[in-house]
Amino acid sequence: MTDLRAFAWPAAPIRTERLVLRASEARDRAAAIELNASPEVNAYLGGPRPRAELERGMPEVPGQRPGFFVIEVGGSAIGTLMLDPHAERPGHIRPDVARTELGYLFLPQAWGHGYATEACAAALDWFAGACPGEAVVLRTQSANKRSMRLAARLGFTEVERYEDFGAEQWFGVWTSAPSPA
Repeated sequence: MTDLRAFAWPAAPIRTERLVLRASEARDRAAAIELNASPEVNAYLGGPRPRAELERGMPEVPGQRPGFFVIEVGGSAIGTLMLDPHAERPGHIRPDVARTELGYLFLPQAWGHGYATEACAAALDWFAGACPGEAVVLRTQSANKRSMRLAARLGFTEVERYEDFGAEQWFGVWTSAPSPA
């Protein structure tokens, strides 16, 4: 298993037909605050954080860490995506299944356009090429129907369901197809 904490993440952006997945910049701060303050975005994530708290505490360049990508369309940030090596994070972790977790947030105006599928598929494709054979996990509330549909479209399979944060959680795994020999 690759030690993802020391892994060299791409310096160049990941490009799709409509999107760019890139490192965070200072111009992304407002979108990061909006994502974390939005009641719609955080409905299944414990609720929004207070905007004033975010304004005070958000770094000038949010999310400066390996595996954190800003998703932009037409030059505007519409969300974030994380391929997060979570070995040391609290919560329901299953390092026996995988060490990297996929997470994403999109502004409500970006919902319903296929951007999440496009961005996540591109990130997983990149990951499969960079870390052949490594699995990725995804956790979501089973009540989050949009996230459940996305997990299915991306090819995640259910490992288990469990209770956390007062709600049923879904835990799935994705593994890239093996390369032809």
